Amino acid sequence: MGTTQLDTVPEPKYWHLKTVLTDALDSEFAVGEILPNERELAARFGVARATLRQALEQLELEGRLQRRRGVGTTVAPPRMGVAVGDTEHSWPGAGPDAWLAVDCADAAPPAAVARLLDTVGGELVHTVRRTRRTHGQPVAAELLYVPTGSVPGLAALDAPSGAARARAVLRELQRLELDGQDQAVELGSARADDAKQLDRLPGAPVLVVTTRYFTAGRTGAVAVATYRADTCRLTFGDSGMQLLAG
Repeated sequence: MGTTQLDTVPEPKYWHLKTVLTDALDSEFAVGEILPNERELAARFGVARATLRQALEQLELEGRLQRRRGVGTTVAPPRMGVAVGDTEHSWPGAGPDAWLAVDCADAAPPAAVARLLDTVGGELVHTVRRTRRTHGQPVAAELLYVPTGSVPGLAALDAPSGAARARAVLRELQRLELDGQDQAVELGSARADDAKQLDRLPGAPVLVVTTRYFTAGRTGAVAVATYRADTCRLTFGDSGMQLLAG
């Protein structure tokens, strides 16, 4: 990497630095190669470390870099295409499914999810945790919120907890007739629990896909899936996708 004069450019320094770094990644670094540390990079380009961090964060957001615990900042491989929607709407867990059921607990959903479910504040719902891997790498973590009224046949004695309980909730959902679903995607930051499952640092950029499942004129379940923004390129079929700004 060579030095560059940043003071005379009209755009923000970090944005111009991002462009310079992108050129260097394309010409000088291989996938998986570790970048010099922040102090070295900041000195080489004559910028403050805060400016450098902004450029690196933007490159991570764009999927060009990965920050890995105990390793440092490495050049990321091309994003993987991860299918999110398809033309045949189905309940979670139905048919071929890339998700693995991990756990299930009864808990009050976040306020935004409670509004989508039209549940009373503090009301407990079945909360199914699932994970998704591609090529052996964790790419997504999901929380599926299911009101008790959606799965009235679920018996606590059949599967009191854990992955078995999660699979039982999914089986009961599939007994219902699915009227349709809608999806929305927005950019977010990894919470501590999601970051741990995704092998990311807390606050790392993620893509959050919220799916509402409709049955009998109401919302039967809501899924909130968190995808790694550095490795995933989401692809959608005929699933009513909306892009949320801000």
